[in-house]
Amino acid sequence: MTNLPESSTDPMHEAIAIARDNIAAGGRPFGAVVVRDGVVLARAANRIHETSDPTAHAELLALREAAQKLGTPRLEGCVVYASGHPCPMCLAAMHLCGISAAYYAYSNEDGEPFGLSTKAVYEQMANPPSQQSLPLKQALPEGESGLYAQWAQRPR
Repeated sequence: MTNLPESSTDPMHEAIAIARDNIAAGGRPFGAVVVRDGVVLARAANRIHETSDPTAHAELLALREAAQKLGTPRLEGCVVYASGHPCPMCLAAMHLCGISAAYYAYSNEDGEPFGLSTKAVYEQMANPPSQQSLPLKQALPEGESGLYAQWAQRPR
């Protein structure tokens, strides 16, 4: 377990408070806060229960809000504080948008007795794609080519 820098305890407390409020609203115990240069850019709770959107995780919603506020999909210099261990989808999004660091309060091990662990998904994704339980195979239609080259030629 890593102790947070003193200046980071408030965002983590806030992420946990958001998660507790979400439980009271009928949701899952997940909240997230995105901070840059000591300023909170975004806060979000898991909204799966409200939207039936399986991607409505607190971290993803907070990343979306922060990106909209900044007007860019790149979030370099931003830090995520999450009440729970980010799932692989959320962690991948953090990598893709350039998050500088992420902290979580409750681990997968803490959540496992309550059905709140994504450890099994992490384990699956550590396998080569051909050995994962979800088949992933290339299926390029005959005669199809040039999609990425077209993107590279777009007007800028």
